Amino acid sequence: MTETLSRPCTAFEGSRLLSAGPLAEVALAVRRAAGRDPGRDPGRDPGDPILVFDDATGGVVDLDLRGSDDDVLARLTEPAPAPAAEGRRGRGRPRLGVVSREVTLLPRHWDWLAAQPGGASVTLRKLVDEARRGGGEQERARKARDAGYRFMSAMAGDLPGFEEATRALFAGDRAGFERQIAEWPDAVRGYAVHLAFG
Repeated sequence: MTETLSRPCTAFEGSRLLSAGPLAEVALAVRRAAGRDPGRDPGRDPGDPILVFDDATGGVVDLDLRGSDDDVLARLTEPAPAPAAEGRRGRGRPRLGVVSREVTLLPRHWDWLAAQPGGASVTLRKLVDEARRGGGEQERARKARDAGYRFMSAMAGDLPGFEEATRALFAGDRAGFERQIAEWPDAVRGYAVHLAFG
């Protein structure tokens, strides 16, 4: 569970960078910021939301800040609930980690798979492994683009140039992307470029 606590994250308070680093440190910084009295902190707008983002996915990380620091950290390490058992054993080899799922193909695809040595399952596993090996750079670029878009959607949907920046992002046009977000707050702009283009 220590990988959960060390997962790199970034927190924003409004458009200001609040904290960046391992989730454990960011969560505690968010807890302290959420507990501050806005009347005593002239730089803080009480209406500014605090959002935490996963640096790998750009997704929002939900934190339960109730209790002490130890309570917050303990909840971060709790395992996710196991999926409900369906009552019957499925097909496949669960002891080996093989999971049976439905695949929908056209008849010509099933005919081709049936003619392959080892059958449909072996052939599909080989095809998936080959695609995973061969598309490494494209897969990394896709994940970065998706992470950038998730962050932008949460933080910058109302900012000028959002739609144009989104088009440039999905076109892989870094220069156009940076041009469109030039007026965004520094921290938001920097993090969006970091997520989307590395």
